[in-house]
Amino acid sequence: MAKTKQSILENKALGHTIAVLFYVLIGYFLFHAASNMNYIWKWTGVPQYFAYEKVTAVEAPFDGIISIKENGKVVISSDDDSIEVEIPSGYTLVIDSGDELFEYDAIATETSWAMGPLLKGLLVTLKISGFSAILAFSIGILLAFMRLSKFQFLKDIAMVYITIIRGTPLLVQIFIFYFIIATLFDLERFLAGGLSLGIFFGAYIAEVLRGAIQSIDKGQYEAAKSLGMNYFQTMIFIVMPQALKRALPTLVGEMIALVKDSSLVSIISITDLTKVGREIVANTFSPFETWIIIAGMYFCITALLAYIGGIWEKKMAASGGM
Repeated sequence: MAKTKQSILENKALGHTIAVLFYVLIGYFLFHAASNMNYIWKWTGVPQYFAYEKVTAVEAPFDGIISIKENGKVVISSDDDSIEVEIPSGYTLVIDSGDELFEYDAIATETSWAMGPLLKGLLVTLKISGFSAILAFSIGILLAFMRLSKFQFLKDIAMVYITIIRGTPLLVQIFIFYFIIATLFDLERFLAGGLSLGIFFGAYIAEVLRGAIQSIDKGQYEAAKSLGMNYFQTMIFIVMPQALKRALPTLVGEMIALVKDSSLVSIISITDLTKVGREIVANTFSPFETWIIIAGMYFCITALLAYIGGIWEKKMAASGGM
């Protein structure tokens, strides 16, 4: 069979070149527009919000005169009292003998690196996303089996849950959960936000899994039954492994959406990346730099999830059954 002639637009090298030029052109226009805004970019102030040098001090307990003994002991004396101040190892003296100090003045200091608000916010985002993901998968699996159940009341309960959750905005659900349910049961802010996300995405995961399970050929059930397997053995060992393979790309997409939507919990004062971003903007008046960095950090998380999902998908495809 003769090969069909390839169109010039189908050439991969040319296609990559055109795509790169397209984004370079967009970047140029954005840069040109930003240059005409008369905005002063302050990128040098950004690193301190990732990590900073934390100074810990040993403070004077009262007003007095410092005396440093030959053995290195530090004594502070006043008209009424005299005390030897213990200096922990690693601390550096910032005073000399004969110096007059006032209460709470530094005697010795230690400098160490500490996480800045951006890294702390990143950790909170990862924690709440991880907690919500586990909850969402648990709810999703349970609801999927309820939707496929032979018992009508289980189907109805799952259907009403999924319809209500998918039919209302996540932001509204977070407000309702935090101001009503969390108040009634005295739940912490973090737990309220994590439960809201997990309950919301559990409904979507349930429908993804239900569709994947129903896509498995009926012959698989009959073959399992002929081998003497019961319903639960069939689902666990035959159906679910194949269903998960088929649902994997969509499930990865749901996890990426969960990470991005976790930014909404900042409205109930959970100090995640988004809330940290708002605080930095309020302190520095640097909205462009701050939000570009916040967006980049979210992108790193989601890109890593997409990469891991892609590797997992290829491995599953290589094993067959997709």
